[in-house]
Amino acid sequence: MSRGLLLILWGWMVIWSVLSGRLDLLLRGVFHSLVGASGAVLIAAGLLLVIGHRRRREATRWPWLISAALGCLVLLIPPNPSFSDLASNRPQGLPEPTELAFVLPPEQRSLTEWVRLLRSQPDPQLVDGNPVNISGFVWRQPKGPPLIARLTVRCCLADATPAGLAVAWPEDAEPKANQWLAIQGRMTVAPRHGEPTAVVVPTVIKTIPRPERPLEP
Repeated sequence: MSRGLLLILWGWMVIWSVLSGRLDLLLRGVFHSLVGASGAVLIAAGLLLVIGHRRRREATRWPWLISAALGCLVLLIPPNPSFSDLASNRPQGLPEPTELAFVLPPEQRSLTEWVRLLRSQPDPQLVDGNPVNISGFVWRQPKGPPLIARLTVRCCLADATPAGLAVAWPEDAEPKANQWLAIQGRMTVAPRHGEPTAVVVPTVIKTIPRPERPLEP
């Protein structure tokens, strides 16, 4: 296998990751065009090498074969990150909420907007009774009930920051880690870890597929 064919393979792998939506699991959408362009550059470079070495046989090297095998595995095996495990190993720190988070009706706020709003308001009583309509994955906690959460990223999973809300799960509910749920209900205030905390009281819990773009800015 020549270096040119290897570059073409990896370039196609990069472009396929963008077109198939796999990149949505790893990288913020605003950077997808840049990644796609890099894949096109790899393919172009590979074609130039192939055309330039048509008349000269190039010895196949083991590192090239290994790299080609890795590229094929990436194409065949889709990424399946564990958002719950990743959230447990990342610090919790979100930027200040935008003015829109305060203006939006409560039922239109996303989970991330709720978390940012609550962190900016020291008194959870201000949102007591507000309607909630959110979605996220189940985030298992070492102590206490699981949270409903989302991951926010500036660039990719490497800088992901978890945003989670406490939930008063019904007695018959059995939320599983990484399970995606849509929750409708209302906010209430309950003691958690010795402090009054805003807690989501669900009236409707639905299992949903993982969103095409699960990472939020």
